[in-house]
Amino acid sequence: AAGQNKQHFITKNTAKLDRETEELHHDRVPLEVGKVIQQGRQSKGMTQKDLATKINEKPQVIADYESGRAIPNNQVMGKIERAIGKSRK
Repeated sequence: AAGQNKQHFITKNTAKLDRETEELHHDRVPLEVGKVIQQGRQSKGMTQKDLATKINEKPQVIADYESGRAIPNNQVMGKIERAIGKSRK
């Protein structure tokens, strides 16, 4: 078996892997939560970059939360809540 290409064994499981990744997905931040974050930030006169700097995160994190693309992280959510004065209820 030396020198033979064994790659064809990997391709047998490709369809199975594709099905698994479609079935297994992470929860995202609800769009309603993103809107609350955006409204709270704007009411304080902050840009996404300002809020990100205040909570020591990257601006992309704020953009992802506001657009509903982020996977919820309680630590980040807590920092956002404190920064904009809103709470999740």
